[in-house]
Amino acid sequence: MAGVYVHIPFCKKRCLYCDFFSTTLLERRAEYVTALLEEIRARKHELDDIRTVYLGGGTPSVLDVADIQQIFDTIGTERAEEITMELNPGDATPAYLAAIRAAGINRLSIGVQSLDDRLLQLIGRRHTAAQAIDTVRWAQAAGFDNISIDLMYALPTQTFDQWKTDIQRALDLGVQHISSYGLMYEEGTALTKMRDAGAIEAIDEDTENEMYDVLCEQLKKAGFVHYEVSNFALPGYEAKHNSSYWDGTPYIGVGAGAHSYLPPVRSWNPDDLDAYIYGIMAHNLLRESETLTEKDRYNESIMLGLRTRQGINEELTRRYRDVIETSTRFLNDGSLQKTPEGRIVATQKGLHILNRIIEALMIE
Repeated sequence: MAGVYVHIPFCKKRCLYCDFFSTTLLERRAEYVTALLEEIRARKHELDDIRTVYLGGGTPSVLDVADIQQIFDTIGTERAEEITMELNPGDATPAYLAAIRAAGINRLSIGVQSLDDRLLQLIGRRHTAAQAIDTVRWAQAAGFDNISIDLMYALPTQTFDQWKTDIQRALDLGVQHISSYGLMYEEGTALTKMRDAGAIEAIDEDTENEMYDVLCEQLKKAGFVHYEVSNFALPGYEAKHNSSYWDGTPYIGVGAGAHSYLPPVRSWNPDDLDAYIYGIMAHNLLRESETLTEKDRYNESIMLGLRTRQGINEELTRRYRDVIETSTRFLNDGSLQKTPEGRIVATQKGLHILNRIIEALMIE
């Protein structure tokens, strides 16, 4: 077993763009943690050789340190090399950061998103740029030397110059890892409703691509390795846990809405607080699952592999006649390229149309 993902669905406030499973019912944290610990105990037979643990959400930093310690004690994290926790800057204090470091967390993923107060307010974040900067500084003072921050681009009204300034301010913080995503207008989110009502206007695709290119360029100059389409790290600081998702390593997910992968089976818990808590406590959790066919596994290898700098094995594209022709077309137009090791990877041009390439190489 490589990794354990722990989903903490509680948020003090939902961000306007978010479509992850979350809830603002903070008063239910205690009963949720009780159910979570029960699920971990029930799945102990799946938890051999744990190397990474990831607390995600939601907002894991709404938990007390005692709850976090209980979760780690129940999992058994003694051999874990990387224990990551997502953190909202609005929740952090120097004392809290020191306490979670003492509890065993050795990597932070801080949801900065932007270092521009106006943009933070526009997308519904509840922290300020100053709070984000303070959080990173406090984390460093608490002994964290493996810190990732999230940055978003293509935000409504965001200018090219604002984005370049955000990148430089992020680099000035001295973090080891940056995850960066273009804003997605997910169905049903508040921000999508605002766009559809004409209250905000989405950034055009060309500008979004330019923002992505300058991100890649500035981070490369700063010594960051672009190891996955949205992830950049100083050498040696690539996220071990997240990398397991992209290379097909087994992992389990505990908590409401969490997914697991024990090849060839994928399974997932219900993304409903009541269904999860009552199902666990009644020993009758309705976890859904699917067994991946050979075609499913091929398609996942294409979808996940092309997102990374390792790409895919050239032999993978030779399984099907149509795929050979399609991959050759993308190689010829410079969207894909071959490496000396016999891998096929996306070029910078290809990253702009990566979803289109992946879709073309997948089979029905």
